[in-house]
Amino acid sequence: MQRIALIYGGASSEHSVSCVTAVGVSAAIDTTRYEVIQVGITKSGRFVLEPVNNEWKLTDFPEVSEDSPELLLPLGGGELRMASGISLGKIDLAFPVLHGPNGEDGSIQGLLQLCKIPYVGNGVMASAVAMDKVSAKALFREAGLRVAEQVVITSTQWQDSKAESLKAAKKICNPEAFVKPSRSGSSVGVSLVTDSLDLEIAIEKALQHDSTAMIEERIEGREIECSVLEDEHGNLEVSLPGEIVVTGRDFYDYEAKYLGAGAELIIPAVLADRHAAVLVKAAKSAFKALGCSGLARTDFFLTKKGFVITEVNTMPGFTPISMYPALFEASGISYQQLVERLIQNGLQKGVRQS
Repeated sequence: MQRIALIYGGASSEHSVSCVTAVGVSAAIDTTRYEVIQVGITKSGRFVLEPVNNEWKLTDFPEVSEDSPELLLPLGGGELRMASGISLGKIDLAFPVLHGPNGEDGSIQGLLQLCKIPYVGNGVMASAVAMDKVSAKALFREAGLRVAEQVVITSTQWQDSKAESLKAAKKICNPEAFVKPSRSGSSVGVSLVTDSLDLEIAIEKALQHDSTAMIEERIEGREIECSVLEDEHGNLEVSLPGEIVVTGRDFYDYEAKYLGAGAELIIPAVLADRHAAVLVKAAKSAFKALGCSGLARTDFFLTKKGFVITEVNTMPGFTPISMYPALFEASGISYQQLVERLIQNGLQKGVRQS
């Protein structure tokens, strides 16, 4: 029986989201075919042996316990060990369901490669680039995809010349703009601003989450997402599209995404045939532009002038009701089938070099 290490939690602001994702994935893995070892990462970054609690709900903000027994991932060994030195044996595949920095950004992927453990999902480079919105947008532009205009401010620029930085940022506010940390997920640290005072506060907030803030023009249009799945032969399948309709909130923020506050998910989205065809092509182009593998969710706005890409998420929310699996459910691939296909993709790729 092949052995899978399900890795969840993480030292990021999206720790609880990952815990709840692990509940769904652990329940979907076929335990008649695989032995599952559940590896939690605490908020302080410790790897521990902790079973997923099937009662975890995001509204309770679950956490991996710091008191659980510590684990080690020996470099080059392809195995797990207790901190005491006892080996838990060779791991055939890791299934990381980490969100945000210190996991989704390529760090866990690099660690697994050094440990010679195959894993599910995107590699080091795609994970790192997709997490950095500024770098990802540059590659989208190069691939011929439309993106929103932006100004980028580093923490050093903000400290050294706040007035000049604000002057540059104000040019994007016409009359509104989004301010985001360059590297974060789940809308953590994101603000919608309408005036100079809000702009300064929003930049300060974004720089609390990353060393670079991105001030981005607000795009008016329908918010459309679609999921991309790579099979073990490298073929890409794009799901039916979904639409996010936000009500009673300024934008699709953390509460709307995870706590059911003022957002309706329409699956499948109603699109004209010409738009649907363009979306499939754009989703595949974005996936390839970042060098993705395994899975990704691609996010767009449909405007009067066509699609504008906002981001590619390399480890999207993966609870059974999250957008990524829900879109494939509507496309004829069940949650359990989706998890199995990701496992087979990871096993096929084997130990990676990059």
